[in-house]
Amino acid sequence: MANFVFNIAKGRFVEFYNRVKSNDPANSAIIAIPLETTGLETQAVLQDKDTLTDVLAGTTNEQITMGRKILTDADIAALPAPDDVNDRYSLNLPNVVWAGATGNGISQILIAYDADTTSGTDANIVPIDCFDFVQVPNGSDIQATGGEALRAG
Repeated sequence: MANFVFNIAKGRFVEFYNRVKSNDPANSAIIAIPLETTGLETQAVLQDKDTLTDVLAGTTNEQITMGRKILTDADIAALPAPDDVNDRYSLNLPNVVWAGATGNGISQILIAYDADTTSGTDANIVPIDCFDFVQVPNGSDIQATGGEALRAG
């Protein structure tokens, strides 16, 4: 599989990032969710899904042993200016570490937007981006380097 943007999020990266950074709403966050290798559906199937509930309703499985990583306004950098030279808007996420990671192997990290981490459900979480990240947890720390995880354009 390759890195891709969910159709529901195309053109909305900056909006979601800015909402989290602006603390609007107060409990909003960007979430990193590891997806298991086994059962992972194709990009053609996944990119049409509109909520995390939809993503997990098929054969795609969340790697729950590693768990979700929640990035709040305090974790992400200020909204950068657009990259006019390359005609895009790149948003860098911080590195994410799963300490002592165990469980099933993963092949993708899903980046999503949750408007309310305190009372929302998976049906309210919007999938944004999915990128290749093949790992077999063995009890060691696993780090996903943030870099240009989100690119609008």
